[in-house]
Amino acid sequence: MPPPPSGPANPRWKGPKARHNQVRGYVYVKAPGHPRGKRNRGFVLEHVLVMEATLGRRLVAGEHVHHKNGVRDDNRPENLELWVGPQPPGCRVQDALAWAREILARYEKPPT
Repeated sequence: MPPPPSGPANPRWKGPKARHNQVRGYVYVKAPGHPRGKRNRGFVLEHVLVMEATLGRRLVAGEHVHHKNGVRDDNRPENLELWVGPQPPGCRVQDALAWAREILARYEKPPT
Protein backbone atom coordinates (compact mmCIF):
# COMPACT_ATOMS: atom_id res chain seq x y z
CA MET A 1 0.00 0.00 0.00
CA PRO A 2 1.53 3.37 -0.97
CA PRO A 3 1.94 6.05 1.70
CA PRO A 4 -0.74 8.75 1.80
CA PRO A 5 -0.01 11.86 -0.26
CA SER A 6 1.69 14.71 1.56
CA GLY A 7 1.26 18.44 1.34
CA PRO A 8 -1.54 19.92 -0.78
CA ALA A 9 -2.34 16.50 -2.28
CA ASN A 10 -3.45 15.21 1.14
CA PRO A 11 -7.16 15.78 1.89
CA ARG A 12 -6.26 16.82 5.47
CA TRP A 13 -3.91 19.58 4.22
CA LYS A 14 -4.53 22.83 6.07
CA GLY A 15 -1.97 24.89 4.20
CA PRO A 16 1.59 25.72 5.16
CA LYS A 17 2.01 26.59 8.82
CA ALA A 18 4.85 28.69 10.12
CA ARG A 19 3.92 27.96 13.76
CA HIS A 20 2.14 25.08 15.47
CA ASN A 21 1.66 23.52 18.90
CA GLN A 22 2.98 20.08 19.64
CA VAL A 23 0.98 17.50 21.58
CA ARG A 24 3.08 18.07 24.74
CA GLY A 25 2.30 21.81 24.66
CA TYR A 26 5.49 23.20 23.12
CA VAL A 27 5.33 25.55 20.13
CA TYR A 28 7.31 24.81 16.97
CA VAL A 29 8.25 27.48 14.42
CA LYS A 30 9.40 27.03 10.84
CA ALA A 31 13.10 27.98 10.77
CA PRO A 32 14.65 26.85 7.48
CA GLY A 33 18.40 26.31 7.74
CA HIS A 34 18.48 26.04 11.54
CA PRO A 35 20.58 23.03 12.64
CA ARG A 36 17.88 21.80 15.03
CA GLY A 37 15.30 21.76 12.23
CA LYS A 38 17.09 19.16 10.12
CA ARG A 39 15.15 16.24 11.60
CA ASN A 40 11.83 18.10 12.02
CA ARG A 41 11.17 19.29 8.47
CA GLY A 42 12.57 22.71 9.32
CA PHE A 43 10.62 23.23 12.56
CA VAL A 44 12.40 24.30 15.76
CA LEU A 45 11.08 24.80 19.29
CA GLU A 46 10.06 28.45 19.63
CA HIS A 47 11.52 28.86 23.13
CA VAL A 48 14.93 27.80 21.77
CA LEU A 49 14.73 30.44 19.05
CA VAL A 50 13.67 33.13 21.54
CA MET A 51 16.56 32.28 23.88
CA GLU A 52 19.03 32.24 20.99
CA ALA A 53 17.81 35.70 19.92
CA THR A 54 18.15 36.93 23.51
CA LEU A 55 21.70 35.59 23.81
CA GLY A 56 22.68 36.63 20.30
CA ARG A 57 24.05 33.15 19.57
CA ARG A 58 22.97 29.54 19.11
CA LEU A 59 22.65 27.29 22.15
CA VAL A 60 25.61 24.98 22.70
CA ALA A 61 25.54 21.34 23.77
CA GLY A 62 24.34 20.99 27.35
CA GLU A 63 22.34 24.24 27.39
CA HIS A 64 18.57 24.02 27.83
CA VAL A 65 15.75 26.53 28.03
CA HIS A 66 13.38 26.38 31.00
CA HIS A 67 9.94 28.01 31.30
CA LYS A 68 9.88 29.77 34.69
CA ASN A 69 6.10 29.54 35.10
CA GLY A 70 5.87 26.01 33.66
CA VAL A 71 3.58 27.08 30.80
CA ARG A 72 5.16 25.48 27.74
CA ASP A 73 3.70 27.85 25.17
CA ASP A 74 4.56 31.03 27.12
CA ASN A 75 7.73 31.91 25.22
CA ARG A 76 8.18 35.50 26.35
CA PRO A 77 11.88 36.22 27.00
CA GLU A 78 11.15 37.19 30.62
CA ASN A 79 9.60 33.74 31.20
CA LEU A 80 12.63 31.83 29.91
CA GLU A 81 15.79 30.80 31.75
CA LEU A 82 18.99 29.30 30.42
CA TRP A 83 19.96 26.09 32.20
CA VAL A 84 23.13 24.12 31.65
CA GLY A 85 23.38 20.35 31.72
CA PRO A 86 26.14 19.76 34.29
CA GLN A 87 24.27 21.54 37.07
CA PRO A 88 21.83 19.63 39.30
CA PRO A 89 18.22 19.45 38.06
CA GLY A 90 16.21 22.45 39.16
CA CYS A 91 19.25 24.72 39.49
CA ARG A 92 19.35 28.12 37.76
CA VAL A 93 22.55 29.32 36.12
CA GLN A 94 22.86 32.13 38.70
CA ASP A 95 22.53 29.60 41.56
CA ALA A 96 25.13 27.33 39.97
CA LEU A 97 27.56 30.26 39.67
CA ALA A 98 27.05 31.21 43.31
CA TRP A 99 27.63 27.58 44.34
CA ALA A 100 30.78 27.37 42.20
CA ARG A 101 32.14 30.60 43.71
CA GLU A 102 31.49 29.24 47.21
CA ILE A 103 33.37 26.02 46.41
CA LEU A 104 36.29 27.95 44.89
CA ALA A 105 36.47 30.20 47.96
CA ARG A 106 36.93 27.13 50.15
CA TYR A 107 40.11 26.16 48.32
CA GLU A 108 41.65 29.55 47.63
CA LYS A 109 44.63 30.45 49.78
CA PRO A 110 43.96 33.42 52.05
CA PRO A 111 46.12 36.46 51.30
CA THR A 112 49.29 36.53 53.39
